[in-house]
Amino acid sequence: MTEEVAVLGAGMHPWGKWGRSFVEYGTVAARAALADAGLEWRDIGSIVGADTVRGGYPGYVAGATFAKALGWQGARVTSVYAACASGAQAVNTARAQILSGLADVVLVVGADAAPKGFFRPAGGDRPDDPDWLRFRVLGATNPAYFGLYARRRMAVHGDTPADFAQVKVKNAALGALNPYARYRKPVTAEEVAASTVVADPLRLLDICATSDGGAALVLAGMEFARRHGARDPVRIRAVSTVTPRYPNTVLDLPDIATDSAVAVRPAPETFRESIARAAYEEAGVGPEELSFAEAYDLSTALELQWYEDLGLCGEGEAAKLLREGTTTLGGRIPVNASGGLASFGEAVPAQAIAQVCELAWQLRGTAGDRQVAGARAGIAANQGLFGHGSAVIAVR
Repeated sequence: MTEEVAVLGAGMHPWGKWGRSFVEYGTVAARAALADAGLEWRDIGSIVGADTVRGGYPGYVAGATFAKALGWQGARVTSVYAACASGAQAVNTARAQILSGLADVVLVVGADAAPKGFFRPAGGDRPDDPDWLRFRVLGATNPAYFGLYARRRMAVHGDTPADFAQVKVKNAALGALNPYARYRKPVTAEEVAASTVVADPLRLLDICATSDGGAALVLAGMEFARRHGARDPVRIRAVSTVTPRYPNTVLDLPDIATDSAVAVRPAPETFRESIARAAYEEAGVGPEELSFAEAYDLSTALELQWYEDLGLCGEGEAAKLLREGTTTLGGRIPVNASGGLASFGEAVPAQAIAQVCELAWQLRGTAGDRQVAGARAGIAANQGLFGHGSAVIAVR
């Protein structure tokens, strides 16, 4: 186990399609997190920005961009990028700075202004770039992969489109309770089934949107937290940022083929399973000790896969867990009490930070109508393109 760091502040800009700069979203979230922590921007010793590829040069140096927007004050600055895991990488960087003594208190910020529709490849011709290739050779957008994941669950575990739809029903009901969510309207299974097919068997309401939004955290060492008067703060106990192991035998974004397992025996666990295991080992807790989880539901089928990858149930038992009501509010282990990406959509550098904001609010007992009763430990899990695993475990 590593030492813990305290979450002193959490703040967000609501998700939506606002048509403004990512800098505005991140600055709003940062100021909200500072206010929540009871600190001024001048008190911050370091700022870590999660980068966006959609903001031009300012997006590639997000740490400095947010520092300038808040007002230059000499803080140490870092910018990180790991696709959808950027926010968790930013949290990990902040934690490392605190535990190494480089800073007592760190501001972590991520924000994005996403395009309409699905994400496209970056411009230019790059035949050695797997992300460019999968679009140009296969025409495989992100939803195409989501559909493949869903088909795999149907073939291997017998999941049905009705099971996938029930995930959306659950998350939409919870998102309706979240003031930061983009979609705040309950949905029925019939409405999911009637929505347009996007990547068979997944329909429009099975797949998360692209969104604008921002999220921020103020993290500090435990000694600083106590001096500041936070006697029992939410604490980050583990951050997992592992990579896959060779051979990777489950197709994943942006690959167009799996590795051969002829010469090397596959690892006993998949990549996503290894993300959670590393976090559990570092935190010294197991899935049975969790009160709730925030999982990366790019699609309804993918949320079911996370149930198994997080060890919440055995292989092939995810749909059963859902049907029994175990993963909804009031169940044994609520998943995506925030409403998940189903209710927020993707604001890539912000979403892993937003997950940790939800961990903090739930563990404080301030999540309002979506509060998980007696929450004491939670995990946030997602993964980024090109093998960026990320999971954060927080406790109270």
